[in-house]
Amino acid sequence: MTALPPRPHSQAGSYRLGSRTVTRIGYGAMQLAGPGVFGPPKDRAAAVALLREAIELGVDHIDTSDFYGPHITNQIIREALHPYRDGLTVVTKVGARRGDDASWLPAQSAAELRAQVHDNLRHLGLEVLDVVNLRSMLDVHGPAEGSLEPQVTALAELQRQGLIRHVGLSNVTARQVAQARRITEIVCVQNHYNLVHRSDDALLDQLAGERIAYVPFFPLGGFSPLQSGTLSAVAQELGATPMQVALAWLLRRSPNLVLIPGTSSLDHLRQNLAAAALTLPDEAARRLDALTAA
Repeated sequence: MTALPPRPHSQAGSYRLGSRTVTRIGYGAMQLAGPGVFGPPKDRAAAVALLREAIELGVDHIDTSDFYGPHITNQIIREALHPYRDGLTVVTKVGARRGDDASWLPAQSAAELRAQVHDNLRHLGLEVLDVVNLRSMLDVHGPAEGSLEPQVTALAELQRQGLIRHVGLSNVTARQVAQARRITEIVCVQNHYNLVHRSDDALLDQLAGERIAYVPFFPLGGFSPLQSGTLSAVAQELGATPMQVALAWLLRRSPNLVLIPGTSSLDHLRQNLAAAALTLPDEAARRLDALTAA
């Protein structure tokens, strides 16, 4: 392996994921698959080029899953980046599978989780996975209460076998985080959170106090990009894009926020990373703080 290049977006700072340290703006690979995160992309060569450019720009944290595609995203990551540079942390998710109709289905038994870990290892070309997030599927659309003890226990066993370094959680409640931490160390929580979707404020602050990373998915709104007159006005005043302002707000919100904005555009990738250098004046931050999903 060769070392990662200097990080032009290092002004965002860094945070720990267990034994790994990552810059606070990474890259989410979901959009490398086809429409609806299903099937191949229109231009596989462009996807490969984007990943290579991300690494050259200093990205040291890629978030993925073998159920993106399925399998497509991990295969593209391997094609573009294997053998991986020292210092690159690849985080993946298990707990779901894709139906033939592109639906998202639970895959939560111990046998299914074990098979998914092995699929991720094979498709990424790795001997051990840096971080594996268990994606709760008690409700596809958001966190729902219910025990995740069997699933976390299954991942903890794979961790003891040396196939996983660290365990994280996704789409979970505070109670589920507490339950999982009684079984094994949890290094990150990946839930829906952004400038206007803040139902996890209390959990985010709790995890910050416990020095556990919070990795918001859909930090820019996901399939429906964030839109707000206030956001656009602040961006114009600062000479930035609305998405850069939304990322800068997250970086300011809490030091344990680790961002994984996704894109299939090289221009957007560069813009997202440049958000690390954007400082929000207090007055602008207060206006953004006042935004809600309503």
